[in-house]
Amino acid sequence: MRLGVLDVGSNTVHLLVVDAHAGAAPLPAHSHKAELRLAELLDEDGAIGPEGIDRLVATIGEALLAAEDKGVQELLPFATSAVREASNADLVTARVRAETGVDLGVLSGEEEARLTFLAARRWYGWSAGKLLLLDIGGGSLEVAYGIDEEPDAAVSLPLGAGRLTAGWLPGDPPDPSDVRALRRHVRAQIAGTVGEFTRSGRPDHVVATSKTFKQLARIAGAARSSEGAYVQRTLSRASLEEWVPKLAAMTSEQRATLPGVSVGRAPQLLAGALVAEGAMDLFAVDELEVCPWALREGVILRHLDHLPVG
Repeated sequence: MRLGVLDVGSNTVHLLVVDAHAGAAPLPAHSHKAELRLAELLDEDGAIGPEGIDRLVATIGEALLAAEDKGVQELLPFATSAVREASNADLVTARVRAETGVDLGVLSGEEEARLTFLAARRWYGWSAGKLLLLDIGGGSLEVAYGIDEEPDAAVSLPLGAGRLTAGWLPGDPPDPSDVRALRRHVRAQIAGTVGEFTRSGRPDHVVATSKTFKQLARIAGAARSSEGAYVQRTLSRASLEEWVPKLAAMTSEQRATLPGVSVGRAPQLLAGALVAEGAMDLFAVDELEVCPWALREGVILRHLDHLPVG
């Protein structure tokens, strides 16, 4: 079966086309991305304005054409924090439905964490033991922990790299006082959730997903994406602590020259690094492994799990 997963995120609208069936790993066949940065298009009332909705509708229309070209048999569309937290979310999804025919399901933060955890569990298997998962998106940070496919604890915090950059770091490079203020804010938010996870004991394996963690691992020396999904990529807290002050002193243009860092993501990298550093410190993580699978794969796997057998 050829499936298309349409992910309307805070940074991008991403169509992932896969060949998949129950009991097998989804095999990527095509990827179509468009940078939209919905999280940055919210007005002072927290609504996505008319221009933002128009751009979203047009972008989804382009993704539908790409899905048709690639022979997608079933589309699994969903949206995350940017739409979820927009004050006019119902209007946005209604416009999308009316003009494209796409019924855009809006995931809660906890659902996002649970589905991403499922993907990581399937990737690493039962031998990984107790998993702690960290995921930094454009609008939120997801944390999940457990020994089964369903995590025992899962939370979503408003600590996405795009959201924090727009709200806390106006300068380029940012003012040191703004960086310190954001660091305090991030750590206070994360600290409020740590007890919910640590009471269950230390994890056996800590994994991270998302573009932010992939870029941080890459600048710290991890293998390029072109070397394949099965190459182990790790990120140590010590390396991250060395890189945060360097990133804080750089302009976005300078960050974009670092290995693996795109021009579009470079402005958000410092905020993402502050969240990653805070999470690794407060959860006492010395090193984590970057997982190739994340939310989109979790959505696919959950869908396949619910298909009738035979």
